[in-house]
Amino acid sequence: MRMTVRKWGRCLLLWLCFQPALGAAAEPLVDDAGRRMAMTRPFQRIISLYGAHTENLFALGAQAQLIGVSPNEHYPPEARAKAVFSYHDDLEKFLAARPDLVLIRPMIDRGYARLMARLEAAGIVVVSLQPSSVPEMVAYWRALGRLTGRSQAAEALVADFQAGVTRIGRRTAAIPAKRRVYFEAIHDRMRTFSPGSMPIFALETAGGINVAADAAPRRGTNIADYGKERILAHGDAIDVYLAQFGPMNRPTREMIQKESGYALIRAVRENRIHFIDEQLVSRPTPRLLAGICGIGRILYPEVFEKEAEAIGCMEREDER
Repeated sequence: MRMTVRKWGRCLLLWLCFQPALGAAAEPLVDDAGRRMAMTRPFQRIISLYGAHTENLFALGAQAQLIGVSPNEHYPPEARAKAVFSYHDDLEKFLAARPDLVLIRPMIDRGYARLMARLEAAGIVVVSLQPSSVPEMVAYWRALGRLTGRSQAAEALVADFQAGVTRIGRRTAAIPAKRRVYFEAIHDRMRTFSPGSMPIFALETAGGINVAADAAPRRGTNIADYGKERILAHGDAIDVYLAQFGPMNRPTREMIQKESGYALIRAVRENRIHFIDEQLVSRPTPRLLAGICGIGRILYPEVFEKEAEAIGCMEREDER
């Protein structure tokens, strides 16, 4: 079968992103705000103000270098033992902890620029990172590996993730009748996820077909406006109605069933409404594999339950 130029380019990009970052240590690290820093030594006293950073630092084995985390973090459970910091805190609280690195994400950079500037003026390095796609996530893991002196652990994380995706993808590729899915991101605004985002990567790796493949991202985010009219236009073609559940979106089955016009959606009429933890599909962490497995169990329970060991979906972090 001939591969189109577009598909070949996508495959090449993913292949390059999964290759070891040879010579990366000699290059300056550039964050999402354009800050450039020459890496001369690993940071040893890190405050993380985003739960994904915290989770990934634990996954890299850098928990001893982590001296503070953001409020309400619960994964991994050991993160609860760390001191708690917030972008609402005074500068003095940060200075008293003597961090050498504060990890943030762009939302914090934009909303609390004054605090970030004061931290940098005090000699504390600030790094803002938040990937929105799988290739970006791979680069992000490698960046965290460089920041913590754990590049080998980052490469192992990438390799494990790639192996898991390959195992699952090989099995779902053989499923003859793929289920068509509308994946809800924010219910009250009728928003879905943009193509290429991590949630859609999870859905498609699990063997689902995204009915909203024509969705366009909002201002560079992984969220896309779709609208009720376009959702209902796919009504009879939607086999499964899937919604993320978490701080960003808190729908209930009843809310979806009673939404005006949603009786036109076959999955809603036939009560094939499912929820999956937002942290498993929208956070750039190794648990994205658990999100893929969770979606797989929803779409093809006969495959993902029967062949759980073979495809690496033994551990369950179930959908709601």
